[in-house]
Amino acid sequence: MTQSSVAPHRTRHIGTRHMAAAGHYLAAQVSLQVLEAGGNAIDAGVAGGITLGVVQSEYVCFGGVAPTMIYWAETDEVISISGLGTWPALTDASLFRTEHGNKMPPGLLRTIVPAAPDSWITALERYGTMSFGECAAQALRFARDGFPVPSLMAEIIADHEEEYRRWPANAEIYLPGGKPPKAGDILVQSYLANTISYMIDEERAAAAKGGRATGLSAARDAFYKGDIAKAIVSYHREHGGWMREDDLANFRVEVEKPAAVQFGDADIFTCGPWCQGPVLGQTFAMLDGIDLRALGHNSAEYIHLLVETMKLAYGDRHELYGDPNFVDVPLAKLLSPEYAAERRKLIDTEAAHPGMPEAGLPSNWGRNPDPDPRNGRRDPGELDTSYVCVVDRHGNAFSATPSDGSVGAPVIPGLGFVPSARGVQSFLDPRAPAVAGPGRRPRLTPAPAFARKKGEWIMPIGSPGNDVQPQAMLQTYLNLHVFGMTMQEAVDAPRFATFSYPRSSIPHSYDPGLLKLEARIDPAIGDQLAAKGHDVKYWKDWEYAAGGVCSILKNFNAGTLEGGSDSRRPTAVAGW
Repeated sequence: MTQSSVAPHRTRHIGTRHMAAAGHYLAAQVSLQVLEAGGNAIDAGVAGGITLGVVQSEYVCFGGVAPTMIYWAETDEVISISGLGTWPALTDASLFRTEHGNKMPPGLLRTIVPAAPDSWITALERYGTMSFGECAAQALRFARDGFPVPSLMAEIIADHEEEYRRWPANAEIYLPGGKPPKAGDILVQSYLANTISYMIDEERAAAAKGGRATGLSAARDAFYKGDIAKAIVSYHREHGGWMREDDLANFRVEVEKPAAVQFGDADIFTCGPWCQGPVLGQTFAMLDGIDLRALGHNSAEYIHLLVETMKLAYGDRHELYGDPNFVDVPLAKLLSPEYAAERRKLIDTEAAHPGMPEAGLPSNWGRNPDPDPRNGRRDPGELDTSYVCVVDRHGNAFSATPSDGSVGAPVIPGLGFVPSARGVQSFLDPRAPAVAGPGRRPRLTPAPAFARKKGEWIMPIGSPGNDVQPQAMLQTYLNLHVFGMTMQEAVDAPRFATFSYPRSSIPHSYDPGLLKLEARIDPAIGDQLAAKGHDVKYWKDWEYAAGGVCSILKNFNAGTLEGGSDSRRPTAVAGW
């Protein structure tokens, strides 16, 4: 690999004790502070995740989604916490079809139950050692006292200025003084600070009487049954939303054993088919046994193979994935080596599939015969995601992808955040496996992961990027483990992505054959790919839409940790 393909100012991050990596440098610092204070990886990961909901609130919401995975060293097991809410009981998806032209307009009707607070608290209850207040202390500080706006945040808010103006409470926070903040301006979120303070106060009072577990339960109740829930429901009642008291009070995230596939001598763990996590697993399964190194890093043959493999996984995602509480998703079959081998036979090494391949198993819906090509246009209410991972001195590890933006629905006045508008990743077609409906979960794009070579190393990995997330994670992993790059080189290497599938978010844009390459990839490679039938377009050299991967590899035998964080975004690694 040439030096020009890696940001020359980024050094290797290697330590021996503990480490955090996150989509924002302040979140990484907060996680490290918790580790230094004696907390474990779960305490530190939760602290970093809550912080992301403040310092990256343009695309991470305090009341959003937070799918989480945990590696518990003592038992050598990986656990998944869904971190994804459900549509309210009053949801009437036919309303979108009959009154909104088969569209999901910006506003309250996109709202599902906020899951992030329950996800964080559940992780602390089961595997943490600290209180919610201890983990949320720095997030509270950043909300109350403010923090400097990074360049990317300033750019995103400016790009969505008109969307922020739709609701006064959103504009009050994100357009201070009536205009978008500039990079370096201090952004204060006083109402969000009050919300966090209320949860901490309720926890502290309960813990003084009943101990840590009682306090954590009280923090949860403050959000899902107390004043926060009352404010959310009151606003929905007043403005035609569907959220009610029982939706919040009865909600709990699901804790489950994650799916896993083998790639070489490592196991790849992903979340379930309520998100796009298995896309990564299916792709690894199809690539297992192929001499990828012999193809050459980012050669036309290599990029073509990965893209065509990803298309097969996206085809299965589109037709088969959905909330397994409502849809029979044959996940074991999809991840099996036998199925992977059959799917792999469909790849033509010389010609690109012109669109998205059919699923390899009987579809879970009547496929739309004419997906709507929209040339990549995105819904103006759709933003992005972040990520945090931590490994502690005991070998425990944390991997979470919190998300949900602040432009697609209104901030609840007095609370300072938008309750999860993740409904945009449901489908309105009643035949779709991921259709909107009471109690159902959207098909989520945020999907943290783990890789593990049993007895030798553990590696949390994740990325923002909507549908590009598994593509960015796959390329980073292969850069590291197949091509022998350092972790930082693996994260920063030039990236590519296919868009030859209906997107997860409304309006489910579909661009048959579209393949985007970062401009650092040789144009001659692009020409060769175009000759194979790909619709090649170029990003700039460093494109934030190509993902923002963060990862840490803990080598148990060497006793070292090596972290990497993406130069495309304001990420950081912190640890020693």
